[in-house]
Amino acid sequence: MSDDTPYTLHRGHRPLLVSVPHAGREIPPTLIDRYLPRVLNVEDTDWHLDQLYDFVRELGASLLVPRYSRYVVDLNRPPDNQPMYPGVNNTELCPTRFFTGDPLYREGQAPTPEEVQLRVGRYWRPYHDALAAELQRLRAEHGHVVLFDAHSIKSELPWLFEGTLPALNLGTANGTACDPGLRDALAAVMAAQSVHSHVVDGRFKGGHITRHYGQPAQQVHAVQLEMCWRCYLQESTPAEWDALRAGEITPLLRQLVQTMLDWQPPAAR
Repeated sequence: MSDDTPYTLHRGHRPLLVSVPHAGREIPPTLIDRYLPRVLNVEDTDWHLDQLYDFVRELGASLLVPRYSRYVVDLNRPPDNQPMYPGVNNTELCPTRFFTGDPLYREGQAPTPEEVQLRVGRYWRPYHDALAAELQRLRAEHGHVVLFDAHSIKSELPWLFEGTLPALNLGTANGTACDPGLRDALAAVMAAQSVHSHVVDGRFKGGHITRHYGQPAQQVHAVQLEMCWRCYLQESTPAEWDALRAGEITPLLRQLVQTMLDWQPPAAR
C-alpha cells in the first residue's frame, strides 16, 4: 500500500470486516482555499472511531479506515448521488453543507458534476474497491462474511432529524441487508443492557455501504451502527475523547463485535 493510498486496511483472519467510512479527517491542500474556514475543524467527522474500534484487530477482524474527510467525498453515499433518506434533509456525495445546514464552500466554489466524478475516482472508488475485495477474500475463506459499518454522530442535529437520537441506532436496511438471525442476535445484546437507549432500523437504517454490500443470499451480511457521540465523547467542537465514557461503552461494543464473529448463517450451522 503506497503512501498516497486514501485508506488503511488491516487484514484480519476472521469473517468480519469493520468499516469506519467517516473517520477520515484530512482535506487535500489543493481544496482548502475553496472551503469556508470552519471546514478545517471537520466537525461532522465520526470522531476517533478508528481508536474506539481498534480492539477489533486483536479479535481477528479486518479494519478499513479512510484518510480523507467526508467533506471531500462521502464514502457512504452511492456514486449516482441519490438521497439515502428521501423526504428529509440529506448531505450529498460531495457535501455542500454542514450537518447544521450551513454552507461548506465559499460562494461559487462548490464542485461541479465533473469534479464530483473526479473525486469519486480518486477517493471513493479506491475505498470501495478495497472494501469489496476484502469481503470477497473473507467470504471465500470462511463461506460467509459480516460487514460492520461503524458510525457516530452528534446527539442533536435539528437540520437532519428531530429531537435527540437514541444512543445506539442499529441499521439493517429494514432487515434486507443481513440474515434475520444476526439482526435478532445484535438486538438482543442491546436489549440486555439498560444504560444506553437503542433502536433497530429507526431514523438511520443503513447507508449505501450497508444497502449495497449486504447480500444475505450471497452470504454477505451487513449491519450499520450509528452511535451518538455522547457514548464516548464530549460533544464539543471539535469533539473531545472522553476516556471514562469510552471505557464504559467499549465492553458493549466488544460484545456486539463478538456476536458478529460467533454468529453462523443457517446454511453453515
